[in-house]
Amino acid sequence: MLYFSRWKTISIWLVVLFGVIFALPNLFSQSTLAGLPDWLPKRQMTLGLDLQGGSHMLLQIDRQDLAEDRLATVRDDVRTTLRDAGIGYTGLTESGSAVQVRVRDESQIEAARTALQALAEPVSSGLFGTGLVTEVNLAETEPGLFRLSLSEDGLAYRLNSALNQSIEVVGRRVNELGTTEPIIQRQGEDRILVQVPGLQDPERLKEILGQTAQLTFQMVDVTNDVQDAIDGRPPAGTHILYSSDEPRVPYLIENRVIVSGENLVDAQATFDQRTNEPVVSFRFDNQGATRFGQATQQNVGRPFAIILDDEVISAPRINEPILGGSGQISGSFTVQGANDLAVLLRAGALPADLTIIEERTVGPSLGQDSIEAGQFASILAAILVVGFMVIAYGKLGIIANIALIANIAMIIAILSMLGATLTLPGIAGIVLTMGMAVDSNVIIFERVREERRQGRSLVQSLDAGFQRALATVVDANLTTFIAAAILFFLGSGPVRGFAVTLAIGIITTVFTAYTLTRWLISWWLRRQRPTEMPAGAVSYIPYDTKIPFMRYRNWGFVVSVLLTLASIGMFFTINMNYGIDFRGGSSIEVQSREGPADAGDVRNRLTDLNLGEVQVQEFGSPDELLIRIGTQDAESDTAEQQAVQQVRSVLEADYEFRRVEIVGPTISSELALNGTIAVVVAMFAMLVYIWLRFEWQFALGAIISTLHDVIMLIGFYVLLGIEFNLTSIAAVLTVVGYSINDTVVIYDRVRENLRRYKKMPIEGVLDMSLNQTLSRTILTGVTTLLALFALYLFGGEVIASFTIAMIIGILVGTYSSVFVAGPLLILFNLRPAKEEQDEATGATPAQSSKA
Repeated sequence: MLYFSRWKTISIWLVVLFGVIFALPNLFSQSTLAGLPDWLPKRQMTLGLDLQGGSHMLLQIDRQDLAEDRLATVRDDVRTTLRDAGIGYTGLTESGSAVQVRVRDESQIEAARTALQALAEPVSSGLFGTGLVTEVNLAETEPGLFRLSLSEDGLAYRLNSALNQSIEVVGRRVNELGTTEPIIQRQGEDRILVQVPGLQDPERLKEILGQTAQLTFQMVDVTNDVQDAIDGRPPAGTHILYSSDEPRVPYLIENRVIVSGENLVDAQATFDQRTNEPVVSFRFDNQGATRFGQATQQNVGRPFAIILDDEVISAPRINEPILGGSGQISGSFTVQGANDLAVLLRAGALPADLTIIEERTVGPSLGQDSIEAGQFASILAAILVVGFMVIAYGKLGIIANIALIANIAMIIAILSMLGATLTLPGIAGIVLTMGMAVDSNVIIFERVREERRQGRSLVQSLDAGFQRALATVVDANLTTFIAAAILFFLGSGPVRGFAVTLAIGIITTVFTAYTLTRWLISWWLRRQRPTEMPAGAVSYIPYDTKIPFMRYRNWGFVVSVLLTLASIGMFFTINMNYGIDFRGGSSIEVQSREGPADAGDVRNRLTDLNLGEVQVQEFGSPDELLIRIGTQDAESDTAEQQAVQQVRSVLEADYEFRRVEIVGPTISSELALNGTIAVVVAMFAMLVYIWLRFEWQFALGAIISTLHDVIMLIGFYVLLGIEFNLTSIAAVLTVVGYSINDTVVIYDRVRENLRRYKKMPIEGVLDMSLNQTLSRTILTGVTTLLALFALYLFGGEVIASFTIAMIIGILVGTYSSVFVAGPLLILFNLRPAKEEQDEATGATPAQSSKA
C-alpha cells in the first residue's frame, strides 16, 4: 500500500494544487483580485449574514386573502356576465368559498346556464399551456339557483402563479436597492426566501417588501358629504378611504378605477420645479394615457385620488385635461420616500399580500466583529491542533499537519467553487473537521504502533497499519456523514451551512488520510530510510495498559441510568430555555451608543409597551444587551414585526441595533418539528448502517449509547439554562455523529478481536479492545476539545452556546463509548457463556446439546 505509481503521485498533487489555487482568492481583497489576470480563479466563499451583516426574510403569501380576492373577482364576473346577457337576477352573494345567484325569470334559466358555464371553463396551466385546470365549479342546486365554487386545484394554480409573479416583483424591488448578490428563492408552495448580504438599512427593505404597491387613480365623490357617509352608509358605488399622512383625512372615493399601476411604464423620483419638494414623476403606456386623458377631460374642476394600497397619497384637482400620458405624485415625501415609491411603482404590484414570518438581521458592525472573532478562534484552534500533533507524534505529526493544511485548503476551495455560504456554524464545522481529520491520522498511527510492537518491521507495520485502519476510518466517517447529510436535507439556514461544511470536510479527510498522508510517509521512508517509529516529545498513554473496564460496568450503568433519569426529570419539571426558533418571538442584540448599557432602564422602557414577556440581560461586553420578547398573543405573524418596531422607536436614539431575529408562530412550530425529525431520522439511518456493517447487537448498542448522549446533552441544556435554538440541533446531531464515530472505532476493534480470540470471554475481549483503542480515544478527544475550547473562548457570544454544547457532548460521548456501548454487548449476550464454554472444551453446539 506504500507504493505509488507516477500517475497516482501526479494525480494526488494535482488535486492538492487545485485545492490551494482555488482557496487562495479568499486571502485577497476584491480590489487585488480585480487586478489579476482573468484566467486565474477569483471566486471567494460567500460570507453568511452573520459574518458580513445583512437581512434574511421569509415571506409567505396569504392563501386566505388570495381566495377572497379570487371570490370577489368571480362575483364581479357573474354580475357582468348576466348584465351583458340581459338576464335579470337577484341574491348575488358570497357564501364560504362560493358565489350564488338566483335568476328571476324561469324562461332565462337556460340562457343563464349557458352564460355562466363560460366562467367554469378550464384554463391552461403548466409549461407552454400544456395542462388544464378548472378554477370554478358550476352547480345548479335548485332550478334557477346557481352556485359557483372555487376548486382546490384552481386555488393551487392561482397560488403558484401568484408566488411566481411575486418572486419576479420582489426580485425587481430588491435589485432596485442596488444591493450585491441578493438571494431570492422559492420555498415550498407559498413562501419566498430573501437574503440581502451587506444591507445597511434593513428597515427600508422591510418597508419595500411589505407593500403590495397596488396603485389606482380614482375620482373623488364631491356630490355627497364624506362625514355623512362615515356616520351613516356610503352611497352606492363609493367607499371611504383615508390619507396616508397625519392627521388622516377621509375621502369618499368612487369605485370605478380610471387607470391602474399596470399601465405605468416608468416612475422616477424628481423635484417639483415650483416648490422644490420631492415628487414622483410617472408615465403611462398608450392605453393608460388614453383612458387618463379622457377621464381628465370629462372631470375638469373635480379632484381625483392617487391611491396606493388603499391609502390616498394625494388628491389633486384637475385644472385642465392631462393628455400627455404623464404626471407627478406629490404627498409631502422625503427624498428617500420618493425614491422608495418610485422603486415600488417600477417593480410593479404584488398579486397578493406577503407576510414576513421569519426575519434575521445582522448589522454590519456585528458582522465585522464576528469575522474577526471567527478568524482568531480558527487560527488559534489550528495552532493548538498542529502543536499537539507534533508533540504527540514527532515527524509523523508534521506529516499529519501537512495533510491537515491541505485538507482545510480543499474544503475552502470546494466551498468557493460551489458558491456555498460560510456562516458561524460553518466555521465551527471547519474546526470540527480539523479534529476529525486528526482523528483519522491518530487511528492510523496508533495502529502502526501496535503492529510495530508485535515485532514487524517499520515498513511492514506502516503497510499493515494503513490496511487495517481503513475499514475503521471509513465506518467512523461514514456514520458522521450520514448525520451531516440528514442535517442538510432537513435543516435550514445556518444549520444547512454547517452540514455542507462538515460533509465536505469528511470527504476531504478520507482523501487526505489515505492518499496524501500515505504518499508523504512513503516519501519519508524512501528519503530517510528510518528503522524505528519517530517518537513524540511526550508519551501520554502507556501502550500496554490493562485497565479492567468491565469490572466497573455495573457502576457505569448505575451512573448512566441515574443521570439519564435526572435529565428526563429536569426536562419535564424545569422550563427549558427554548430560543425563538422553537417558541416564536423576537431576539434583539443592541449596543449602547455611549457608555455602558443600562439593563434596568431598558427593561423599564419596554415594560411600558405592554409586549408581554420581556427579558433583558447583559450579553458579551458591558455595553451590549440581549432583549428577548415572547410571542405576541395576536394570531397574525405580523404582530412580532409590530412589537420590534415599538422597541425600535423607544431605544433607537440610545442604542445601535446589531442583530434582530423574529420568528412567527407559524415557522417556529415547523422548525421544532423538523429539528425533532432530523434527530430521529439520523439515528435510524445510522442504526441501519451499523446493523448492515456489524451485527444487531452492535447496532442496538451504538444507538442506545448515542440516545444516552442526546438525553444527557439535553439535560445539560436544562441544567445550565443554555438557550436551545436552531444551531443547537446542529450541535446535537454533531454530537450524535461524534459519539457514533467513537463507538464504531471501538466496536470495529471488538469485532476483530472476537474473530481472533475465539476462546476468550466477552469481558476479556471488551477490556482488551478498550485498552487497545484507549490512546486513540484520549488523543482524539483532547485534539477536538482543544479546537472547540479555542472557538468557545474566542469565537464570540453568538456561537458560544453552540460550542459549549459540543464540548459537553464530546465528553459525554467519550464516556458512553467506554462505559455504555461496550457493556451493552454483554447485556445483549453477544457471545453467550455456554458458547464460550463449548469453545473452550472444543465441543460443537450439537454435541453439547446431545450431552
